Amino acid sequence: MRDEVEPGTPQSTHEAPNPNAQQSRRGHAPRRKRWTTIERDLRIEKGPLLAGVDEVGRGPIAGPVVACAVIMPAETRAIAGVDDSKRLTPDQRVRLAVKIRERAVAFSLGAASVREIDRINIYQASVLAMRRALDRLEVRPDCVVIDGRPMRTLPIPHTAVVHGDARCFSIACASIIAKVTRDLLMTRLGMRYPQYIWDHNAGYTTREHVAGLTSHGITPHHRRSFCRISDLLLELERQTVLQDLGAGALDDVGVPDEDDFDYEVVAGAEIDLDDLEQGLERQL
Repeated sequence: MRDEVEPGTPQSTHEAPNPNAQQSRRGHAPRRKRWTTIERDLRIEKGPLLAGVDEVGRGPIAGPVVACAVIMPAETRAIAGVDDSKRLTPDQRVRLAVKIRERAVAFSLGAASVREIDRINIYQASVLAMRRALDRLEVRPDCVVIDGRPMRTLPIPHTAVVHGDARCFSIACASIIAKVTRDLLMTRLGMRYPQYIWDHNAGYTTREHVAGLTSHGITPHHRRSFCRISDLLLELERQTVLQDLGAGALDDVGVPDEDDFDYEVVAGAEIDLDDLEQGLERQL
């Protein structure tokens, strides 16, 4: 990825054809295009205020799902280093979150609690978190672009982009802020429940996390619909077999593929989103 691009929507650069490219790249995966023209085209069609939306926390067995909506200015250069949050280190995400917050026209957070995840399922809870993030934006966007596939239950017109956090700059920005926010929340919850090592695993399934479950049981912050311990232990055994075979272990376990928040405590903790944003500001 180039550090900066022309003003407007970030997009991939085009290289002159290289007749030796196929030979020189033999044995290597095709180079992935960085940014697409999706955002630029939407701004031309619908207006400059484009909100990118992404959520994090579908896979963990503990903690809420957190979404971010962010409107980045149309006529500025892309922030160097922005990428899908999963491709970045924690330190990189924190540094980039500072720059994104400084440059954003507006951004906001939304969440769905563990109780809501267990009641309406993780897919609908993700939709709920996105809706709440969009509802809290102080600036009304002209259009909305989300990561993944269209969400029929999201009552806001939107454009869905598969792998959008790697193809759309504004979605990548939303992904970073959502990830930093949720990690901060899980670290704070981990101070109350150190047996589960949430400051290291963010609520995802690891051996240490499952060991905490078997020794201390389920907390109010665990997703009961996800926490069938016998299934988790079987999955960890399967991961060990895969590792012995040389395959990478799966990080998420038991994850489906697939009314009102009113400042309800996130995941049952006494932390609302305003408090969480203030804590994030102090950390950044």
